Amino acid sequence: MEEPSFTSRRLPQRLLAANAQAADPLDTWQRLREHEGAAATVVDLYLLEAHRRGVPLQDLTREDRGALGRATLPVVWPDFQATTGSDRTGDEVVVVDYDPDWPRRYEQWRTRLAQAMGTAAVQIEHVGSTSVPGLPAKPIIDIQISVADVEDEDAYVPAIEAAGVQLRSRDALHRYFRPYPDQPRDVHVHVCAVGSTWEREHLLFRDHLRSSPTARARYAEVKRAAAARWRDDGFAYTDTKTEVILDLLGQATST
Repeated sequence: MEEPSFTSRRLPQRLLAANAQAADPLDTWQRLREHEGAAATVVDLYLLEAHRRGVPLQDLTREDRGALGRATLPVVWPDFQATTGSDRTGDEVVVVDYDPDWPRRYEQWRTRLAQAMGTAAVQIEHVGSTSVPGLPAKPIIDIQISVADVEDEDAYVPAIEAAGVQLRSRDALHRYFRPYPDQPRDVHVHVCAVGSTWEREHLLFRDHLRSSPTARARYAEVKRAAAARWRDDGFAYTDTKTEVILDLLGQATST
């Protein structure tokens, strides 16, 4: 896969349009993000840091990129806060062919979570790529749970953790759970407010991929390319897909 560059990402023109030149790469990236929104990705920050150092992007180590990615989290996720003792190391991005067993694995987790949460779970849905038949994905089941009040953590966090996943982070939009550091990373749980934009967009994106072979093929191509380039970097893998996700979500919204 061709290495991203200032030229391929059109960074000079974008920085000029955003009046985003600053001495510090993170400050520059934040200004770019304010101007472009989600179109300004963590890869742009990597390029800015590599440019500051006078080295090619590939010279940034995994640790370098990890530190830069973590620095973006409060910007990408307002009010972001990671929980103590939830760090994981060594996880890699691997995209595999669709597995017909994924719906069964979702149902197992759904039953476990529903029993643990009771009426606190207003709605439980299978989301993400494993919820779309035929779509390649990381073999991690994504589950979205809608609750009445996402800020009322006492109403649901203990129950979800008792079901076997740990609260990893909280932000203004949702709460994110994943397996404890000593357990296989085979499920992610996302808790959002019922009726929220977060809830609606994730279901809308899933349903669009399910109904459109063209959208599904386009997204599959981007996922495989992103995983091949950013196997050791979850931040970049996720952000590299942003442009296509936003485009496909726009298509879904307009239909």
